[in-house]
Amino acid sequence: MSLRINQNIDAFNAYRNLSVTQGQMSKSLEKLSSGFRINRAADDAAGLAISEGLRSQVGGLKVAVRNAQDGISVVQTTEGALTEVHAILQRMRDLAVQAGNDSNNADARSNITEEVTQLTSELTRIAESTNFNGTQLLDGSAGTLNFQVGADGDASSRIQVDLTTANIADVATALAAVDFTDADTAQTAIGLIDTQIGAVSTARANLGALQNRFEHTINNLNVAVENLSASESRIRDTDMASEMMSFTRAQILSQAGTAMLAQANQAPQSVLQLLR
Repeated sequence: MSLRINQNIDAFNAYRNLSVTQGQMSKSLEKLSSGFRINRAADDAAGLAISEGLRSQVGGLKVAVRNAQDGISVVQTTEGALTEVHAILQRMRDLAVQAGNDSNNADARSNITEEVTQLTSELTRIAESTNFNGTQLLDGSAGTLNFQVGADGDASSRIQVDLTTANIADVATALAAVDFTDADTAQTAIGLIDTQIGAVSTARANLGALQNRFEHTINNLNVAVENLSASESRIRDTDMASEMMSFTRAQILSQAGTAMLAQANQAPQSVLQLLR
């Protein structure tokens, strides 16, 4: 082996390898401390692009879950009010059947009419007061409500809640004209009330179907969030066990490289032995 004092090639090689090892150890430390395999685009440009796309989808789906939950809340609020409307209509029908009996005198019919009038007023109050976050639900003004239940902007990512069939203001208006002055008018009132009961029953059935749909949608969205999050994690997150092995290897090589660099730096000292 030749001995030189101006150029220590062995020291240069040891230093170069030590620098590479320390760079690897620094990257491993960053990955272990952050938990991410990709901390910047230079780490994996293609992987970063895929990861960001998946993150956008996951974020959108999580918001969609909350939107669907809001949809359930709207449906439950509406259906809850319609439950009471149903009870009122059933009571009104009972009174109409009672009024259909000619054994009722004028006072009895007057009392029946008064109760029906109060019940009709309550229907109007329910129609005017039932709302969700300021949106009236039962007075006919809501129309069709749209709920975004997907991460994309296409039509399949939307569920529509049609509240036009749940217009209790119209029900109250239709029943305001009922008359119980005699058995014949009471019979007519029974038919009219039955029509409104049928309409409310249909509205409640539609709302129940919508609630079931929202619940299935939420279940599907949660599964999608779980799967996409797992995919994003496999691309972006650090495999802690594997990275710890890489860090330990780099740490050992760094210690060995430091020792070898010290040895290489001592090599030119042997030239002095030749000069003595």
